[in-house]
Amino acid sequence: MDDAPVVLGINRTQDASICLMHGSQLVWAIQKERLTRQKHHWGKPGDLRQHYLPALPGLERPVDVLVECFSSDAEIDFLPDYEAELLDTLALSPGCRRARISHHLAHLYSVFHPSPFREAAVMVIDGQGSPAAEFTESWSGAGSVPGDWREVSSFYTATRERVDCIVKQLWDRDDSRLVGLGMFYFLLTQALFPGEGNEGKVMGLAPHGNARALGLPPLAVDGHQVTIPPAWRRLLAERGRFRYGTSGIPFTECANLAAAGQRAFEDALLAVARWLHGATGMSNLCFAGGTALNCSANERLLRETPFERVFIPPAPSDAGTALGCALYGLVELAKAPCDYRWTDDYLGPQPQLEAIDAALADVPDLVVERLSSQHALRERMLDLLCARKVVALYQGRSEFGPRALGHRSILGDPRRSHIRDWINARVKQREWFRPLAPVVLAEHADAYFDVPGASPFMQFAAPVRAGRASTVPAITHVDGTARLQTVGPDDDPLLRALLAGFAERTGVPVLLNTSFNGKDEPIVETPAQAVASFRRMPLHALAMPPYLVKKRVEPELPE
Repeated sequence: MDDAPVVLGINRTQDASICLMHGSQLVWAIQKERLTRQKHHWGKPGDLRQHYLPALPGLERPVDVLVECFSSDAEIDFLPDYEAELLDTLALSPGCRRARISHHLAHLYSVFHPSPFREAAVMVIDGQGSPAAEFTESWSGAGSVPGDWREVSSFYTATRERVDCIVKQLWDRDDSRLVGLGMFYFLLTQALFPGEGNEGKVMGLAPHGNARALGLPPLAVDGHQVTIPPAWRRLLAERGRFRYGTSGIPFTECANLAAAGQRAFEDALLAVARWLHGATGMSNLCFAGGTALNCSANERLLRETPFERVFIPPAPSDAGTALGCALYGLVELAKAPCDYRWTDDYLGPQPQLEAIDAALADVPDLVVERLSSQHALRERMLDLLCARKVVALYQGRSEFGPRALGHRSILGDPRRSHIRDWINARVKQREWFRPLAPVVLAEHADAYFDVPGASPFMQFAAPVRAGRASTVPAITHVDGTARLQTVGPDDDPLLRALLAGFAERTGVPVLLNTSFNGKDEPIVETPAQAVASFRRMPLHALAMPPYLVKKRVEPELPE
């Protein structure tokens, strides 16, 4: 790898992130929020000096390729500050190749190039991306629109040799004519839950409502163009009417709006995907942008469109654009082949045993036991899980995307519905209607879930098989679906061993899995953060190989 170029990709905008590669080897990728503990933390001047350089290994090496991306926000106005910081903090090799690429192009490189496909149609849909004047890709329509119009969706054909943008939908910045699926779901979320990053709450709330109760029309779809009808615009402007948790606002009103919005979003997304299939004739689909985190819609993409295979990366939202920047630099600037494939999402820097030892060095309120082997740790964890206890698991490199996939997870017994309610209320301190996810042995997934294939990234909400919901009620949502993660023979060894052991003891090859973080916190990143969160939350144990940690004063059991 000494001859491979050192490639750095930086996302400077919402969900700020950074990715380091040596050729096609991904060294690490991480969101800023994991280091600063501020959810959805935006990029700011000073990130390299204050957050990235002190915490991330490898940035002392000379960088051969550097690619950044911005979006439609005001961060681009601070470009001189970003530039000065780069020159002051990084070692740029002589002749360092550099680029700033537009937002949807970064999404494209984050989804197609690490996909398993030789060729695919690509769909990028988010709230809004770069202004037309800042596009760094070839698109035939760019010259016919004002430079301040912003991309809201982009559609491509891609092969390993060539990428072509076939069309975009742009917004003219007229607030009375908001357009696009991403903007629609953002407005829907804001009507129910103000603040950033609450789209998942809407998705969880929707199955509790009646999509027809409010009499709202479908979104208007014309090929790739999606517009928001006046009836929706008027209703979503009534912010106070549907604000969840506000005194005097019935739960059913909120749930009905969420249901109507989710249905309208799904139906429009499927119509756009069918148009894209007809326009390209391709059998494979890559999907990125913030809307690709909608697991219920993703499941329908698999089942109800002509595409034979669908790839959605673990980090399809803005965080993933740092990896897209790095891959763009590797392919387009370094002219090197991209051999990286997104087969797992454990992309964070490897925690060192010394850091784990330090985090557990002075903890008189905890009982720390060092286990002799992974098998011994597994057996102790299974004892706890089968005794109705809730166990945090911290191991190896962290997940890059927003889903915990067994490296920064909280695990429980899926056979007991009260454990879900206890985790939501006591551990996560969040809304009671939020579903919790299952993790399942891949070879047994079909027996429990109606899923067409492997789902390693928890990106699809599959129906739970008839007769199985009563076996695993803690992970079955009110609509009979579950957002599952499958674990195959080549996936994480400890997680797979836990599932196999739980199946041996109980007959059920499924565990409840949710992210290891407290209320309004990002997922834990470091051993010190894991220990601090474990102390704050009423968890019964923390498995941090080679240690098992318990509390001297143990929390009550879930009831």
